[in-house]
Amino acid sequence: MKKIVLNRLLVVLVIDAFFFASCTKEQSDVRLNPKLASTQVLNLKSDSATIVSFVVASGSGFSERGVVYDVATAPTTDKSKVIDTETGNSATFTVKLGGLSFATNYFARAYAITANGTIYGKEITFTTLPVLATVTTDSITSIAGTSATGGGDITNDGGSAITARGICYSLTANPTITSSKTSDGTGSGVFVSSMTKLNGLTTYHVRAYATNTVGTTYGSDVQFTTLVSTRLWYVPGDYVTASYPGSTLKDWDPANSPQVKSLATSPDNIEGYVYMANTTNGWKFATLPNWNGPNYGDGGSGKLDANGGNFSSPMGYYKINVNAGANPMTYTAVATVWGVIGDASPNGWNDETALTYNPALTTWNGGMHLTVGSFKFRANHSWDYNYGSTAANATLDAGGSNIANALEADYAFTLDLSHPLAYTYSANRWGVIGDATPDGWNSDQNMTWDPVNHVFKVTLNLVVGAFKFRANDAWDINYGGANMNALTAGGDNIPITVAGNYTITFDPWAHVATLTMN
Repeated sequence: MKKIVLNRLLVVLVIDAFFFASCTKEQSDVRLNPKLASTQVLNLKSDSATIVSFVVASGSGFSERGVVYDVATAPTTDKSKVIDTETGNSATFTVKLGGLSFATNYFARAYAITANGTIYGKEITFTTLPVLATVTTDSITSIAGTSATGGGDITNDGGSAITARGICYSLTANPTITSSKTSDGTGSGVFVSSMTKLNGLTTYHVRAYATNTVGTTYGSDVQFTTLVSTRLWYVPGDYVTASYPGSTLKDWDPANSPQVKSLATSPDNIEGYVYMANTTNGWKFATLPNWNGPNYGDGGSGKLDANGGNFSSPMGYYKINVNAGANPMTYTAVATVWGVIGDASPNGWNDETALTYNPALTTWNGGMHLTVGSFKFRANHSWDYNYGSTAANATLDAGGSNIANALEADYAFTLDLSHPLAYTYSANRWGVIGDATPDGWNSDQNMTWDPVNHVFKVTLNLVVGAFKFRANDAWDINYGGANMNALTAGGDNIPITVAGNYTITFDPWAHVATLTMN
């Protein structure tokens, strides 16, 4: 081993962390503990490391020993150092380097100060461990009824690459990645997160998160409250029982009253249709299916008042609108009478052909002859109230596209406005078919609309056999059964036991039929 003689002083310094200084020549007065050959840097952490060193001295010895370290190679006592304070004559000593920076490469070596100067051992290098990342939670923006936007900023990756980031959110404080979360890529810096499918009028807790090899860390807890996704109000009053015969609805019982509502896309705009059959009808708005409130009455001039009296309206089928975002809230209640308008309808685009409201069915019904063309539903002879079908199906939307009619015939219309903001319609041609009819089960015998008796009618020569009522020359909608006063969808064939000329009528709304031999 190298031999250094300083005034009969033999000093050998070895710093052993990842390796041990090699011997080139073994001297009898130098003894090395072979166990030290496998010793490494101990307890390596993000801010500290323990170094095992080995100094053998004979003669006058040394006045100080320890470890010097720096981020640059060949550190000296002018840099950072830790002095060995252990007592005794052991050649091996251990020091702890503290206050280190995380994920940083350091150089270290043992030193000894002798009467003739400072000598150093062989240099080793080590890298401190990384730490959790540093992340902040952004404020929540674009808050709606079922969605909101958040995000965060990873200002320090902790010395390890960010492998996952996003926000986590829950109804309780300090959510974690086991809660609902978003995944918004990797890496440091600013990121934006979108939260969807939230509940309306609900308070959420949000924290940004960042994951590296050390683990997952979180930003501060931020709270926000969603807006209403939808509003569902009730319209109790003294009109309900009389206006909705055969239903379970009751007077002045919010839970058993007609309803108005809003959509998530416009939560403050409440809408619905309510029929009031009495000469004079008293009513209010209830925001809950009980009287726990808030409840709203007449505040005058179209305004709602939590302490207001009952609204009073004459008989009519009312389109009710509420602006719940106004301060104070406002409302309108407009009586409407509905019909069909369009170049396919009897009055063309000049005016609507009236439908009739049926309180028992809560629908507007009627029959009429349509030509090839298109139509819409309109009320009060005004385009302020009209529905079309942009999706070209059974659903309706305000101001929607014209509804095409490709076949000239008599049609039975049903306009259903009883479900707030989920309005539908049907327009069906009706006929009879069966082995008792002239063309058997091959084709329908078309029925025509009788505007006087409000039924569909056909006169035919029938033979012994059976028949059914069918819509649109298809089996999707058909009626039969033994009781002509209560036919059922898909019911049994209707028998003909005596051949002859018959007049057949059918009410497609009440599902009542007549069969009369002429």
